[in-house]
Amino acid sequence: MKKCVWLAALLATSISLPGRAQAPVSEIDSHIAAAKSAAGLDYRATFANLCFPNPPPGGARGALGLLAPRPAPDPATWYASPYQVFDNLYWLGTRQHSSWALKTSAGIIIIDTNFAWATQPEILDGMAKLKLDPKDIKYVILSHAHGDHDQGVATLQKNYGAKVVMGGPDWEATLKRAPDVAGGVPVRGPGDIAVGPEGYKLTLGESMVEIVFTPGHSVGTLSYVFPVMDKGKRVMVAYSGGTLTGAFGTDGRRWDEYIDSQKRIAQAAAAAGASVILSNHSEYDGAYTKARLIAAKREVGEGNPFIVGPQSVQNYFTVMQECATASKLRNGAK
Repeated sequence: MKKCVWLAALLATSISLPGRAQAPVSEIDSHIAAAKSAAGLDYRATFANLCFPNPPPGGARGALGLLAPRPAPDPATWYASPYQVFDNLYWLGTRQHSSWALKTSAGIIIIDTNFAWATQPEILDGMAKLKLDPKDIKYVILSHAHGDHDQGVATLQKNYGAKVVMGGPDWEATLKRAPDVAGGVPVRGPGDIAVGPEGYKLTLGESMVEIVFTPGHSVGTLSYVFPVMDKGKRVMVAYSGGTLTGAFGTDGRRWDEYIDSQKRIAQAAAAAGASVILSNHSEYDGAYTKARLIAAKREVGEGNPFIVGPQSVQNYFTVMQECATASKLRNGAK
């Protein structure tokens, strides 16, 4: 309830931060209005979290707290059953964070791996329930090196020989971690891939994942465009690899890097005709809700709930760009 009141207050009034050189309030508001219009009813959480960000605890280093070993929370607060959402794409996430399995004729690609305590119940047990064999995992692609998305990767690498694909700068940061971090540290060896600004095209079987370098949320964040099949029909997916901007402060370079990255993945999504938007946080793409709707009876004219259309995909990235621009101005970043 408090969060709702706080958000309502933010939406009803202009925000000002005393002591910082700001752009005119009307300019900030124009970007917020553009983001709100693009968000509509579909991307309200993305809009609220990005247009009115809260810095993570500990400031810019707050994400490092996700690396510390911690006991698993009560499963009643996070556990979710696994679901097949397309012919060859499976959701293995919790109620808050998403992991995905892309099945190909030559093996499986896992996208993001969640916290360490979710690896067994969500990814491995989830695969078993969906009749997928972890021994078929060939690659794990990590959107970025934060613990809520990468803690399971060392287990999948060690136990099943999966090759790890990560942004080059995030690889470097990961290899500097202490060996006792939650989930362990993956080993970078032959076959593991570090993706740089030029991006990468990962091909496995008949599937090709276009990996787009989108730094901002982390120094090596990756986003993707790839095809899936919906009842035999080819559908293109755009995957947003990193969202929040709360630690950027007055660092204009970080804001500009993030905004440029959103433009880059939006362009790649448009070129591919992507009509599905996915994220690694289910509050942003609604994966937890949509996955459970897959089995529901569809009325005449209703299709797969994950297929939102090319314009809606572009709207998602517009929210990210406009909110980041508004927050940059509000912070007086140069």
